Amino acid sequence: MSENLRTIKELADEFNVSKQAVRKRLTEEFRANHVETVTSNGVKTLVVTYTGYMLLKQHFTTSNATGNDKVTDTSNPTTGDLSVVKILEQQLFVKDKQLENKDSQISQMQNLLDQQQRLALQDKQLLEEYKAEIKDLKALKMPSQETEFKHLDNQYKDEVNALKKQMEGLQEQLKEKDQELAQEKSKKWYQFWK
Repeated sequence: MSENLRTIKELADEFNVSKQAVRKRLTEEFRANHVETVTSNGVKTLVVTYTGYMLLKQHFTTSNATGNDKVTDTSNPTTGDLSVVKILEQQLFVKDKQLENKDSQISQMQNLLDQQQRLALQDKQLLEEYKAEIKDLKALKMPSQETEFKHLDNQYKDEVNALKKQMEGLQEQLKEKDQELAQEKSKKWYQFWK
């Protein structure tokens, strides 16, 4: 394993406590921030990061539990505390940068949302204008169609009347022709017999 990553068994051995005592300290929040899962040869192993190691070390060295839980630390306790503080300061700095980044993203998203709402309002206004124009055009077109239909009706009626008059005139001409033919035939017969 890497120097920065330690298994639960390695921690228990180092702190002279049971694995259950170490697991008891691994809360959900602690696991989310300081525990990783490493797969080696198909075996999944939980490992604690260096920051998590320092926090566990601090807990087990300052614990007021029984003598078995207390760990004797040969290193200078203030040096360990300072390194934990430095690590936490670095993490805090990274988190601050992430928050600044998120704030700028939120600001950009708000600007985009505002622009989208403005565009939606403009689209709605244009749609209303188009609807009004279409309504006006329909209003103008409808009377012209009715007038056109009336005009066509009047035109057809006029044509029908004109055709009727022509037919009547032709029928009269036919009658006159028939009468003339009948008179000519009757004259010929009279002349033939005479």
